[in-house]
Amino acid sequence: MSHRDVGWRKVTVTKSTVIHPTAVVDPTAEIAPGARVDAYAVIGENVVVGEGCHIGSFAVLGPNTWLGKENQVYHHASVGTDPQDLTYGGESTHLVLGDRNRVREFVTINRGTVKGDGYTRIGSDNLFMACCHVAHDCLIGDHVVMANNALLAGHVTVEDNAIVNGAAGVQQFSTIGRLSYVGGLTRIVHDVPPFMIVEGHPSKVRKVNTVGLKRGGYSEERIAALREAHRRIFRSRRPKRSVLDEIEGADGVTPEVSELCKFLRRVEQGHLGRSREL
Repeated sequence: MSHRDVGWRKVTVTKSTVIHPTAVVDPTAEIAPGARVDAYAVIGENVVVGEGCHIGSFAVLGPNTWLGKENQVYHHASVGTDPQDLTYGGESTHLVLGDRNRVREFVTINRGTVKGDGYTRIGSDNLFMACCHVAHDCLIGDHVVMANNALLAGHVTVEDNAIVNGAAGVQQFSTIGRLSYVGGLTRIVHDVPPFMIVEGHPSKVRKVNTVGLKRGGYSEERIAALREAHRRIFRSRRPKRSVLDEIEGADGVTPEVSELCKFLRRVEQGHLGRSREL
């Protein structure tokens, strides 16, 4: 065991935990066994780095950032930095990540604000490709992929297994539904229904995310039910509320179709097509 002075604290380096001597680690930070912190990384106040995490060179973990197990933060990423909100006044807010997330180069993820509940929350097994941005008070589920330069404004929700492709921009308070697919360069200003492909400018629901559903293990029968629901809801040109009433009132509605209908009901209750903005 050895001790090396890295600026803010004397860091203990064991065979299972490696902190480069040029890294800067706040004395209140907690680095779990098996973690690795590379050269010139900065670990801020009250940060928790879980077991098996790898923090790359020149990466910054801002104050009150809590990482679970086996997360990879690549070089030059900024994770848990101050929210980019004009009303932010230095309050103590947080960012929480689950396990096994990959945060690639130059990604920026901001902490929450007191206008939300003070937290930005990210689940597990997500991939944030280079130059993505996740703003304050966002809620990200599990197994989400954000491709290069995808941008989330504040208070955005991205549900499990969604894919947001390159350079897509998502307006504040929008929700990206489960197992949905947002095409590249798409501008999202309202909620994206689960299981659907949305793309264009302005964005439109194009079809069912068949490839994603098959990869998720959904049967042909359940995919066919979603296709029929898509046809009736988005292609019939009938009032959406009447179509939803008919679908929900029928026998044998599959769980996915029921989830889609409930999602669309919540959108109706929101503001300008955004259920979180009540």
